[in-house]
Amino acid sequence: MTVGILSYGGYLPKARLDRGAIYAAHAWFNPGLRGLAKGERALANWDEDVVTMAVEAVAACLEGYEETAPAALYLASTSFPFRDRQNAGIVADALTLPRGLTTLDLGGSQRAGSSALLSALAAARGLGAPVLAAASEKRPAKPASTLEFTVGDGAAALLVGEGPVLAEYVGGLTHAVDFVDHFRGERDPFDYTWEERWVRDEGYLKLVPAAVTELLEGQGVAPAEIARFCFPAAMANVGKGVARAVGLPETSVADNLVATCGETGAAHPLVMLVHALETAAPGDLILAVGFGQGVDALLFRATDAILDARGRTGVAAHLARGRADARYSRYLAINDLATMERGIRAEVDKQTKLSTHYRTKSMTQGMIGGACTRCGTKQFPKSRICVNPNCNAVDAQVDEPFSRKAATLNSWTRDQLTFSPDPPTYFGMVQFEGGGRLMSDLTDIAPGAELEVGTPMKMVFRIKDHDALRDFRRYFWKATPVEPAAGTPVPTAAAAE
Repeated sequence: MTVGILSYGGYLPKARLDRGAIYAAHAWFNPGLRGLAKGERALANWDEDVVTMAVEAVAACLEGYEETAPAALYLASTSFPFRDRQNAGIVADALTLPRGLTTLDLGGSQRAGSSALLSALAAARGLGAPVLAAASEKRPAKPASTLEFTVGDGAAALLVGEGPVLAEYVGGLTHAVDFVDHFRGERDPFDYTWEERWVRDEGYLKLVPAAVTELLEGQGVAPAEIARFCFPAAMANVGKGVARAVGLPETSVADNLVATCGETGAAHPLVMLVHALETAAPGDLILAVGFGQGVDALLFRATDAILDARGRTGVAAHLARGRADARYSRYLAINDLATMERGIRAEVDKQTKLSTHYRTKSMTQGMIGGACTRCGTKQFPKSRICVNPNCNAVDAQVDEPFSRKAATLNSWTRDQLTFSPDPPTYFGMVQFEGGGRLMSDLTDIAPGAELEVGTPMKMVFRIKDHDALRDFRRYFWKATPVEPAAGTPVPTAAAAE
């Protein structure tokens, strides 16, 4: 059967940091940065990282897909929160994927995302079952560096395998070349970058055309047939330069999304590919490239089924929901790029008892609650005794997942005194559709927002707290307002009644 893309999903954080605000902070030091002070970059919240963004992208990818369960999850990044704890395993746990799933972290290069996709395509053919390829990135950038302007945070996921594919996999290849355009050493938190013109002329304009030409010739495809060329480079016009060198139509060069979200590192080839799939027409040939110590090149042909995927949550919806943020000092603070006086309330020891963490992880990471088999009452968390006062059955509950349930806000408050990396703290009572409620942290709330009782909510996987002393992150689910599609009225409590 045909191997290709079965489904896709994407995620971009809601906040968009204005590049003008970055420049305003550094103009006194380097006026030459003015040319980069245009547009905005996607900015992860303090409680977001590679893992949480990957959870959202993979969840979007799997939403509505009810065929064969995935056999593997490959997660790519160069900014994993854990160096010796499998990050893909946390994603699988949060989404309660099958325990027999193969999980794998891939990193070490900006083409880790495209390499994960190549590996997933090869594995799916051999396994005879779908494989998830995901990439997520939250790259640290040194203040006043070029990267601080050009990078952005985000994630994308693709489910690949045999069956009724949205886009057929035509072919792919890799050219491994130790071309060092930048690097990050063992002890350095930031990338060290080399001169841009040399990277462009010796890297992009020589290595990429050679790989793309070999792929197209091997597949018997003329350059003029390419409808969309996804090239994840932040440099202006370099994509068009590569297209000219290969003979691709100039109109095929896809928007690199740098102006609207920034270059999302190892995730960017997949982010751009997902964005291209959202508007592809049947028969379109889509060429996606990953660059980093070599080149990955992958070629897909959209099928008629691509039209049925128009409503999927990819990248476009997240681009449309962006919220402007000009608070450069906040960006520094939530990314630990400035030493802040956090007060004595921040000095609590947050050591995680790993034994307790393991015993409760189905609740904390998977958000599994309970449903009483006698009276049907649903509750979170699950307990031995049913919370229904007219039942109180003992040991009568079965697992009930809550993470993807629709919910509404019953009450809320904000607290400026409780320590938070991004004050104030918002929390409230969330009522789940079908039963069950939770006093939950609220996240991604607009500054100074006044919430309304009855607001539709959804649960998102986020960092609960960070043990800075041991560098361990604990995750949990938080509630965030559901944003309606453009032109859709927001339901109110009165309307719901």
